[in-house]
Amino acid sequence: MKTLIFGAGNLLLSDEGFGVHFIKYMQENYLFPEEVELYDGGTLGIMVTHMLEDADRVYLVDVIDAPGEPGDIYRYEKDDFMLGRLPVKMSPHQIGIQEVLTLSDIRDRCPSQVSLFGAIPASYDAGVELSPMLAGKLPGLAELVVGELTASGLAVRKIA
Repeated sequence: MKTLIFGAGNLLLSDEGFGVHFIKYMQENYLFPEEVELYDGGTLGIMVTHMLEDADRVYLVDVIDAPGEPGDIYRYEKDDFMLGRLPVKMSPHQIGIQEVLTLSDIRDRCPSQVSLFGAIPASYDAGVELSPMLAGKLPGLAELVVGELTASGLAVRKIA
């Protein structure tokens, strides 16, 4: 079973790059088995549909525009996308994960499990660093995802 951890975002707009920073954090702090692929999706949107379609389990990480406080992280599952239960679209660089998953579903290639971890940004200012608020969220989100991978039988190791 192939698992994809997909980080989206624009590294030039501080917190907009949260998903990409998350992938970098995971690469620097954990070792993954070959069944797990970490992918920096940047701002490619629909151009990376094939990445999602080649996986059985997908974790998406991005910023979202939703009610709440900066630093709040919400989790959405595949049914939330497919049934239109997301309160808002993902960040502006995306065509919309709903559309990407719908296209994959029409092609009968939609992953069986999809989770989105969406963070509310504190800043979209020009800059390549995350705000302290979102930078502080990386370790906890990483532990959550690694915990789920480990619980599913995958051997993920923390780099000492």
